[in-house]
Amino acid sequence: MENFGALIPLVIFFVAMYFFVIRPQSQQQKKRKEMLENLKEGTKIRTIGGFYGTIEKIKDDELTVRIAENCRVKMARFAVESIIE
Repeated sequence: MENFGALIPLVIFFVAMYFFVIRPQSQQQKKRKEMLENLKEGTKIRTIGGFYGTIEKIKDDELTVRIAENCRVKMARFAVESIIE
């Protein structure tokens, strides 16, 4: 029972780590996964590389994105950073 008092700070540390690091990160991953699953043709996006474009075609995990007139690139779905509204 004497060692129980020494464990309290350790338990508090792990609970704080869960609420300040692990939980927010898992929520952020969930939101990103949901965003990537809901991509549609015609959606304006920004890629991880900083390119802005519009989705023209979606085939499984591959997107065709128009980034300029007569300039289309194929990219992986996970390369989308955000949706531009």
